[in-house]
Amino acid sequence: MTSQTTVDKTGPGDQAPAAPSDPAPSQGRGLRGHPWFTLLTVAVGVMMVALDGTIVAIANPAIADDLKASFAEVQWITNAYFLALAVTLITAGKLGDRFGHRQTFLIGVVGFAAASGAIGLSNSVAFVVTFRVFQGLFGALLMPAALGLLRATFPAEKLNMAIGIWGMVIGASTAGGPILGGFLVENVSWQSVFWINVPVGVLAVALGVGILLDHRAENAPRSFDVLGIALLSGAMFCLVWALIKAPEWGWGSGTTWTFVAASLVLFALFALWETRVKEPLIPLGLFRSVPLSAGVVLMVLMAIAFMGGLFFVTFYLQNVHGMSPIDAGLHLLPLTGMMIVGSPLAGALITKAGPRIPLAGGMACTAIAMYGMSTLETDTGSAVMSLWFALLGLGLAPVMVGATEVIVGNAPLELSGVAGGLQQAAMQIGGSLGTAVLGAVMASKVDGDLPGNWADAGLPPLKDTQLDQASEAVQVGVPPVAPGTPPEIAAKIATVAHDTFMSGMALASLVAAGVAAVAVLVAFLTKRGENAEAGAGAAHI
Repeated sequence: MTSQTTVDKTGPGDQAPAAPSDPAPSQGRGLRGHPWFTLLTVAVGVMMVALDGTIVAIANPAIADDLKASFAEVQWITNAYFLALAVTLITAGKLGDRFGHRQTFLIGVVGFAAASGAIGLSNSVAFVVTFRVFQGLFGALLMPAALGLLRATFPAEKLNMAIGIWGMVIGASTAGGPILGGFLVENVSWQSVFWINVPVGVLAVALGVGILLDHRAENAPRSFDVLGIALLSGAMFCLVWALIKAPEWGWGSGTTWTFVAASLVLFALFALWETRVKEPLIPLGLFRSVPLSAGVVLMVLMAIAFMGGLFFVTFYLQNVHGMSPIDAGLHLLPLTGMMIVGSPLAGALITKAGPRIPLAGGMACTAIAMYGMSTLETDTGSAVMSLWFALLGLGLAPVMVGATEVIVGNAPLELSGVAGGLQQAAMQIGGSLGTAVLGAVMASKVDGDLPGNWADAGLPPLKDTQLDQASEAVQVGVPPVAPGTPPEIAAKIATVAHDTFMSGMALASLVAAGVAAVAVLVAFLTKRGENAEAGAGAAHI
């Protein structure tokens, strides 16, 4: 593939950027189009979405209590957002390629902040879920556009560092979510968890209007592949819906596999259609690039190992060790702290050495860390936990940076939005797969071990329905202690529940370690982006 030149769309008063070959770019442009200020602007917008990903989980119990919501309704607060985000990411990236990433980014920020404010004013769970859908839709516009702006603004030798800082912001925001969310819920209200996005959104828009400069490829798409969008959206919906509902329906359920089969059929029809349409949503020629395809697979595997494995760590800290959400967030700081520190360093290393060795090394560290987490026990101290969490963060940093650059950098400029959508969709699907598959591993292990552990502890036998209810509680580390249970019996139940949970978490962590080990091999198929040359405004860095 060859990189494409860009046509810059400037508004009134904008000065056209200098061409890359200009030895002395215009010095009168000020902040508009400046790469590092562009990075600052998109980082503020991305921070809003990344923070929302973890801060809302802390608010869910308070929302349920205030709005009298059922457990299923509370689940929809998360699922509605995730479903809308995952289904529309690639299409949203295409919109950025078509209309410009600056406009798409700003619309995404305004819509996300407005939806957040509307949730804060909602007085029913139905409204909360509805506006969470809008959050997902506007978040899907924002995230690929942010990567598209970085891709068009930074030259190849600076792109990895920019993506490293971008990853650092995501890591810091993800880490701060539980801590900030816990503080706001305890001291203000659950509504404040959403209202906080409004001033952040206003800041991102103010920066974006004054700083962001649109870069569009000369041969950017001029039409919409409507049928392609419908087929891909349907395929993504069926896949993600099956993954979300599989724990409830069961992996052996005909309904689960009907949705999986429908997803595969729609993906096949989408691929067939894309070979025939003049301007496809995703030109399948993209995947002739082995590095780009390997980057997408690597992102999926990384998310399976990371998000799936980490899913149980929060239950381990809060339900087994009895920590508050804020304390649990603080105990995860070694992980996120290493991601914050390691992401820009990984960007610099990948710029010098290329992505293969850092990516393979990162996944190897991830595999070792997940193996270490399989050895955790109910009484493991903070120092040992911090060691494995820090190693996991150290392994994830180069993968987040390197795989993103491999995907975006190996796509031509006119498809940078689609590439950004692919990167985000791969991570979302991987996280969903990880949670679903490792959740099934945990459920199977708990179902197999709990009856024997219960009997060995000399506890009264349980009926089948009671055993099913107890198993569901133990899968998240909660002892199934009925009200009025004598303290000595309650203590035995807690011991059995925690020991059984730990055996399930150990097996799930080992599976995650195996996935990470496979990803080490995939990492060797990657290479530096062939199309990561700068956009027209990057020469003055």
